[in-house]
Amino acid sequence: MDEPAAADRRRARDLGLAPGRLPPGPYGAITDVPGVRVGHVTLREPPLLHSGVTAIVPGEVHPGAPLPAGVFAGNGYGKLIGSTQLAELGALETPVLLTSTLSAFRAADALVGWMLERPACADVTSLNPVVGECNDGVLSDIRARPVRAEHVRAALDGAAGGPVAEGCVGAGTGVAALGFKAGVGTASRLVEVGGRGACVGVLVQANFGGTLRVLGRTVSPADVGVPGPGSGAAPETGSCMVVAATDAPLDARQLTRVARRAVFALARTGASYGHGSGDYAIAFGVRPAGRPPADAALDPVFEGVMDAVEEAVLDSLLAAVTTTGPAGRTRHALPAGPLLRLLGDR
Repeated sequence: MDEPAAADRRRARDLGLAPGRLPPGPYGAITDVPGVRVGHVTLREPPLLHSGVTAIVPGEVHPGAPLPAGVFAGNGYGKLIGSTQLAELGALETPVLLTSTLSAFRAADALVGWMLERPACADVTSLNPVVGECNDGVLSDIRARPVRAEHVRAALDGAAGGPVAEGCVGAGTGVAALGFKAGVGTASRLVEVGGRGACVGVLVQANFGGTLRVLGRTVSPADVGVPGPGSGAAPETGSCMVVAATDAPLDARQLTRVARRAVFALARTGASYGHGSGDYAIAFGVRPAGRPPADAALDPVFEGVMDAVEEAVLDSLLAAVTTTGPAGRTRHALPAGPLLRLLGDR
């Protein structure tokens, strides 16, 4: 059975572990970007099922009012539905969904149905649903494909601004990363682009292999007194999805550059970028009009997205709880107290 959530679990920033010099937005979340909302539906029937779906909803996006966007595949071992049209046209036509690998296709169909019911889509005959995924098969019965249309619709309809739940919720319920139980994490940074203020926010679904690094220090499960996955366990090679948003008036080409930095930032956390890990980022802008800044002005955005991704991955670990799945497979949470004591020895 799962551990109950610890009442004192805190975010990386609360523990003094947030990287970089740039300040966060009010919520330290992707929802600090104007108009962006997040919704989760969590499916949990221990020990067999730990899964769910997360919706990132930017305003009233639809095919008639697409948003500029870019996508980058660090390693293309995955099922990022809608990625080719996103790369070709640089336009996001729907919300972005994250879920379990084998549930991605049902989620895409449900997203199409939900979109076609929007008044703005009354005459739409084609649209490009965007759905990312991670393999949660270590801690959940992935073959059951538990995410249904009603779950997708609930995540979309329930998406809200403000604070975002992290850890073992939505698409993060059954994932693991860097030797620990992981989940969903989010963070933001306030930046200046071309003399104007802007926000960069990210949300990650962390499920990748490697050895955790916290502010440059390697941290193994043994270092913080918890069991690791075990020598006979398959590595976490189930992908990482990063979704980044900004209200800076970037065009699709510039947003693709931002997406690249989001994947690069996973290296700071210790990602191994293994053969079986699909490492993707999608970046979109909420300001479809306006003159884009000069490329030379983008460095603060690059810095902000890399720091935010690093923080979001750490949040995904700190917010998670130890979870046991089928056949007794267990991934242990990263305990904050022992981590701080370890880092105090630097």
